[in-house]
Amino acid sequence: MVNNKHIFFLGIGGIGMSALARYFKSCGEEISGYDKTETELTRNLVNEGIHIIYRDDVSALTDGIDMVIYTPAIPQSLSLYLDLKSRPIPFLKRSEVLGSLSRNQKNIAIAGTHGKTTTSLLVAHILYDTGVPLTALLGGIASNYNNNFLQTGEDWFVLEADEYDRSFLHLTPDIAAIGSLDADHLDIYGDRTSMVRSYLQFASQVKEEGVLLLSDTIAVEDIISAKQSVSSNVRVEIFGLNNFENSCVVVEHSEGKVRFHYTENSQVVIPNLQMRLPGEHNIRNAIAAIRISRILKIAPEKISKALANFSGIYRRFEILLRSSNAVLIDDYAHHPEELKSAIHTCKLAYKGRKVTGIFQPHLYSRTKDFLNEFAEVLDGLDQIILVELYPARELPIEGISSQSIYDKLKNKKKYLTTKKELLELLKTLETDVVLMMGAGDLDVMREQIKKTIEEKQ
Repeated sequence: MVNNKHIFFLGIGGIGMSALARYFKSCGEEISGYDKTETELTRNLVNEGIHIIYRDDVSALTDGIDMVIYTPAIPQSLSLYLDLKSRPIPFLKRSEVLGSLSRNQKNIAIAGTHGKTTTSLLVAHILYDTGVPLTALLGGIASNYNNNFLQTGEDWFVLEADEYDRSFLHLTPDIAAIGSLDADHLDIYGDRTSMVRSYLQFASQVKEEGVLLLSDTIAVEDIISAKQSVSSNVRVEIFGLNNFENSCVVVEHSEGKVRFHYTENSQVVIPNLQMRLPGEHNIRNAIAAIRISRILKIAPEKISKALANFSGIYRRFEILLRSSNAVLIDDYAHHPEELKSAIHTCKLAYKGRKVTGIFQPHLYSRTKDFLNEFAEVLDGLDQIILVELYPARELPIEGISSQSIYDKLKNKKKYLTTKKELLELLKTLETDVVLMMGAGDLDVMREQIKKTIEEKQ
């Protein structure tokens, strides 16, 4: 796409943007970028030779920028955005670049309101572990690699198909999976019907002779619509926990792990699979990844071995502390359905123990859209701590905050706090299993929270 060019990334600290930056760095391009906040991820990029600025100052830009890649999460009022957009150089969205890179490559694209990061990481890990040449640009950090970019060749591209800003409509997959269609990003779509319409368009873009996998959590009418959307030469399969074409038999849940048999057409194909990602939602993600691996003709025993040595994902039910009287788990859950899955998984894995949830709402719009749903799900916890809302790219909405959820909670053991006061609050509470949830910046306090809990033992 480019050769010996200087590419500047607006929003380089984003998980998807950083993966793309690492890809172009591997191609020999000069990479620099801007982000509002210094994080562990941006520090890692700097250590890899990428120059990053953290202030919206045009004078801080280096000379010779040939191309700009930006994320739509970047405010268009930024001085850097306005200056770079005015220059006579390519100024492209990340999604446009991904579409261009993968268009002429065999590619696997994982979509869905929930589960796409976990599923795409599992697919990439299985391919990597079994020697299939791949390039993976991922939306999460796998513990095995401490990276969101994997490359051993270009036989297959593995991509996370993001519905935000309709980004995934730039992709033309050979194999696609849609894991869920719960309403989200209504600030973009307006309503679920419009969102589903975009997913159907994404499904229609699966290449001739390709495969579309659909989760059993998707409503029957949407599955029918998806089947009608694709070319007649595209194979459509259903996967899930209810004896569809590709399914499983769950054998055992234990602390942080699950064991199950993978089946196709009711026949056990791979027995006694073990995985360090517990919960029914993660089993569904694994089934999709296993089926994709089977389509690529990877041997069952190799799939089993790869799944067993998968170490987990940063902020996906990541166990930070585990002892007989203290457990700390960090999860990226930020939608009511994701919170429900995380809480259910936690209670399943730690039966009989008291679960305290720490939740930081993400986005004013999402909080407004799902206010009642958030309260209903969080009431399933034994104890609830709500932290101040993380706005990300959004301006405030009048009357919407963490207080809005707090006021609707029926649970009497509820607390409202700021990040600054969170640690002092934790010191005063009885805690057993603590589940951190949210897509904001609470993860920067992980080690402090862990230390606070440890000191209470």
